[in-house]
Order: sequence, then structure tokens, then C-alpha cells
Amino acid sequence: MTHPIVRFAPSPTGRLHVGNVRTALINWLFAHAKGGKFILRIDDTDLERSTKAYEDGLREDLTWLGLVWADTFSQSDRFAEYDKAAARLKEMGLLYACYETADELERKRKIALSRGRPPVYDRASLDLTDEEKAKLEADGVKPHWRFKLSGNRVEWDDLVRGPQSIDTSSLSDPVLIREDGSYLYTMPSVVDDIDAGITHVVRGEDHVTNSGAQIEIFLALGRTAPQMAHTPLLIGADGQGLSKRLGSLSMGELRAQGYEPMAITSLLAKIGTSDNVEARTSLDELASEFDFGKIGRAPARFDEADLLSLNAHILHGLPFEDVKERLAAIDPKAADEAFWTVVRQNCSLLPDVSAWVDVVFGDTAPLVDVEDKDFVLQAADLLPEGELTAETWSEWTNAVKAATGRKGKGLFMTLRKALTGQEHGPDMASLMPLIGRERALARLKAA
Repeated sequence: MTHPIVRFAPSPTGRLHVGNVRTALINWLFAHAKGGKFILRIDDTDLERSTKAYEDGLREDLTWLGLVWADTFSQSDRFAEYDKAAARLKEMGLLYACYETADELERKRKIALSRGRPPVYDRASLDLTDEEKAKLEADGVKPHWRFKLSGNRVEWDDLVRGPQSIDTSSLSDPVLIREDGSYLYTMPSVVDDIDAGITHVVRGEDHVTNSGAQIEIFLALGRTAPQMAHTPLLIGADGQGLSKRLGSLSMGELRAQGYEPMAITSLLAKIGTSDNVEARTSLDELASEFDFGKIGRAPARFDEADLLSLNAHILHGLPFEDVKERLAAIDPKAADEAFWTVVRQNCSLLPDVSAWVDVVFGDTAPLVDVEDKDFVLQAADLLPEGELTAETWSEWTNAVKAATGRKGKGLFMTLRKALTGQEHGPDMASLMPLIGRERALARLKAA
């Protein structure tokens, strides 16, 4: 497995979401750990649905996550290569024209099922004479093209699933070319893997059946298939699939919410493995811990609560210089090292700082019960003179305690709520100097 060459092959028909990012991440970590090469292949053979905007978006998302690629290419630039491969397969009699319409194929499928047979294509088009084909095409029927499977058993040793075996006689010959001449995924992917020198194909387990046909196409084109690794798919915290929620779990959406890239990659790298789900500080660290042997067979459970927890852990350790520009973009007043050092422990997402900007610098409404108003006013008179420091909170609360007899929650919580309008938050000894004497006094008197 030294110096492997892997590829991530998204279609530019939407934004990247956690499911396909996990596939990209596993490919990247494996290649990085073994001194290999990570290639980005843009699967844009669907010219109608593929857009430049989506392609730019997925490149932006991968770059934001740190999953940089050593090389990249687009399938839309390689149709000539696919044409050559198709011509070669036709000459070998392995790619044959079929003339059934979608309705006719569906009717055949239903008949087979009603008779208790698997709905496998019957290869009826192979029995057509040249004259019959010519008449169909003269009548405007355009053929689609199927790859003729061997009917043998295809076997490989999967890096995740172990020994795998697919009886190709149980499969329909896959359609490689549509009626309009456009290519489906199956053959172009094989041609690209051959030309790019891909050594390992790492993808979701929903492609296992595809692998049987693709291995035979590799062999037909005179090549040995790469090693395969098919990883379990993601499910939600409730055990259900994520398909209905992938829009809200796109990288664009998670980035807009303020999630850190390392929180996302830490979670996606560890769920479904034997490792504990813990935050890591770099992709290099994740790569050093990566091993296909750690990936289990059960679906990987993606829980947004875990993502938020990891994000908070990472955020709490970020130095000011790492977030200075982003803090300024949220609010210029937040771009202060003392402010960040005090409030970061109370932020799960970076945009959470905006609430603490209001608490520290804004017109925060005090949160004081009616029976505490006189107490707060008396406390205001005992606020020490001069600039507030880290010692002010202790000096002040001791003085208030001595003068009023209050202690415990009745003392500390009441004053916190009067100054911040919050029941919880950063340590008041650190927060008071940020609030300043003038604002603190005004809030206490307003209460």
C-alpha cells in the first residue's frame, strides 16, 4: 500500500455534504498516511445538470476542509477517450446495441418477477439480425448499449468488507451508453482509473454491485482492477438515513453556521471506527491514526450533537490570532484578544460571540427579580472606585456580603443577572473588566 493513488469523484450537480465529504476524507487520509496521491476527478458527463457554479463550490468546500488535491481533471474533457474504449469493446463483441424502450424493459421486468425469476435482462437484442436493427433505426429507434457480462463469479478482497464475491449471471448487463449517446458512470470511471493510474478505489458500499461489472470492464480493456474499499454509509443519530437532510448538512450550510473544518473532519474520520470520537488539531494527526482495519461494517452514525461538542472543544483552544479576522467580520468589537480569551469557553460556534458582544458592550437589559431591586441598588453604591480589574469581583462581592448579609446564589447569581442579563456565562472576575465601571454602574442602577 505504499504510495497509493486514489481519487474522489464528485458530480458538480450540488454542494458537498457530509456523506460524500466522508468518502473524500477517507481517500485523502489513506493517501496522505502512505505518501500517496489524492486526485480530484470532476464527474460532469451529465452536461445538463452539471454547472460551473457547483464545481467551483465543491472545490471551495474541499479547500476549506484542507483536502487539497495533487491533480485534477474533468470527465467532460475526455469524451474522446471514452469513445475509443467503447469502440474497442464493440469490436470485441462486449458492447452491444439494445433497442427496447423503457416501457418494454419495465414490462419484461414485471413478467420475470411474476414468474418468480430475477428481473435480469434477457439479452433479446443479441438475437436481432442486421436487417431488423436497420429497420428499427430507420423507424427512429435509437439503441442504448450494454456491456456483456461473463456470467462468471467476480471476486476481490475488499479492504473494509473482506472477501467479496458477485455472481455476474445474477446481474443484468449494465447500460454503458444511453440512447442519446451520453455515457453513464460505469465505463468512464474505469477508463479514468486506468489512465490516472488509480491503485485503490475507495467509495461507499452502495457501489459494491457496480464493482462486479467494473472489474470485468477493467479486464476487457486489458487491465487489472485497482484494490477496492467499500465503506458503510452514514445514518443519522436516530438510525435513519440522511438523504432528506443532506441540504442542511452541506459544507456550505455548516460553514455558514460557523462550524470549524477540523470539527467536521474529526467527526467524519472517527465515526464508524474503533477509535474514540475526539477532536484532533490537524489532518496530519488524523492521517497518522488512519487504518482501514479500524472501519467497522455497521453504518456510521452521524450525530450533530457530537459535531457541536467537537466544535466547542476546538473553539475553546483557538488562539486569538487564528480567529481575529473572522471575529472582526462578525463584529469589530469582538476582534479583541482579551474579549476572545474570556468568552470563547462559552461559545460552541464562532458566531456565538455576537451574543457576548451585546452582553459586554451593548445595552443589556438587567434580569432582576422585584424583591432584589433594593439589594442591587445597595450593591451599586458599594462598587469599588476606579478601573475594574480581575480582583474587583471578589472585592466587591465581599463588601456586598458584609453589608447585606447575602451569600451564595442569592449574592453571586443576582449580581451576575443584574450585570449581564444572563444566568450563566464567563467567570465574572474576567468579565467585569471588559464591561467596565461605567456600564456596570449604569446596569446596576437601571435594575
